[in-house]
Amino acid sequence: MRTLIYVPIIHMDVDLGSLASDVAKRGIASLGEKVWERHVETVNGFWDSINKYFEKLEVSNFKVYQDGMVADGAMGQKILDEGLKSGSKNYEIISKLIQRGAILVKTEDFSLVKKERDWFLKIINARTLSEKLLSYLKYRLIKNGLLRKRDRFIANRINETLNQGETGILFIGACHNIIPKLARDIRVKELKDTKKIREYQKSLLHGKGDTKRFEELTAYIVEHPQLLVCKPYPS
Repeated sequence: MRTLIYVPIIHMDVDLGSLASDVAKRGIASLGEKVWERHVETVNGFWDSINKYFEKLEVSNFKVYQDGMVADGAMGQKILDEGLKSGSKNYEIISKLIQRGAILVKTEDFSLVKKERDWFLKIINARTLSEKLLSYLKYRLIKNGLLRKRDRFIANRINETLNQGETGILFIGACHNIIPKLARDIRVKELKDTKKIREYQKSLLHGKGDTKRFEELTAYIVEHPQLLVCKPYPS
């Protein structure tokens, strides 16, 4: 039996590198400064709760897989160091895990990650509204297919590198759909309910909706996580 602790994540601004400033500006413009600040506080609380969970866990020889991590070894450590410098709580947690004996594993294909990032930059750097809209529409056409390719690659990496009797930890954006693509002998334990993370993000983007439900989701995101043994989601 192999075990995978599945952590559906909410990215901080700093996790987005050169895209961070534009994302923050867009967030404030679309949601308002107060709502955006509340969201930033929620995301910080989310990562604090994840950090507290792993601080109490024996993680020696655990294998760590990370959304967007295109290398391991010395290059993987360099990527981690850059994330730490920028203030990423996600990378801070991974760095602590490695210091306590966990092993970072290359998780993604560089060309696929670069392709998605290039599309984001193309949209952000468009000089006119019409160019921005055209780039966005083109990205919408390839987005789902690109995400599926990334998901298949990530699942295959876990299937191939997580050996019998080992435990892995996957930090992955909630929009991904990895679980149905994992080998049947991998027991998946969610640290947070992916469906609730997605619901929170959807509620945030839409702005208007059930205020009570949004508050419930916000409270859930920052509370101490409890492992959920999950059944495969529909692919």
